[in-house]
Amino acid sequence: MKKKAGILGGTFNPPHLGHLMIANEVLEALQLDEVRFMPNYHPPHKEMDHRVTDEDRIHMLQAAIDGHPRFVLELIEMERKGTSYTFDTMKALQEQEPETEFYFIIGGDMIEYLPKWYKIAELSRMVTFAGVRRPGYSVETPYPVKLVDTPEIYLSSTMLRQRAASGGTLRYLLPEKVIAYIKENRLYEA
Repeated sequence: MKKKAGILGGTFNPPHLGHLMIANEVLEALQLDEVRFMPNYHPPHKEMDHRVTDEDRIHMLQAAIDGHPRFVLELIEMERKGTSYTFDTMKALQEQEPETEFYFIIGGDMIEYLPKWYKIAELSRMVTFAGVRRPGYSVETPYPVKLVDTPEIYLSSTMLRQRAASGGTLRYLLPEKVIAYIKENRLYEA
């Protein structure tokens, strides 16, 4: 029987409880063996904030998933460098692990954006998209997406960076170990 692995990609700057909740809900609903958190090296659709290093993002992600036996870190895009196109990443992962069935986890914002993804037609034949609703976004798409019902909370890393910069509370929005890392390393300070 094939191993079933979920992939949750993102900048994770910082990784928040919304990321963890979505990963856990999809893990259980689709009976996956694991969910891999895959930080993007350079996403094609977003400018990166270079005040926070790749190492900082990796450390925060390790802190966020610590203690969950089926959450793992996937560093293929960080190791490959360059623009992180999902098609290239998934092709490489499938070549490395032909016995693994991959589920690519996306939020409503990305479901809406799928028609603009690089080589989307080929990609949609390579992976199963597992989509979760996100307030304010449609889940309508011409591509096959397996919708997973999850509690809908709207958390954005942008909002959390702004809150951290202004000295606001991050309690109950980020894992405690991530908050500690942010404070210790003075990330996001104005």
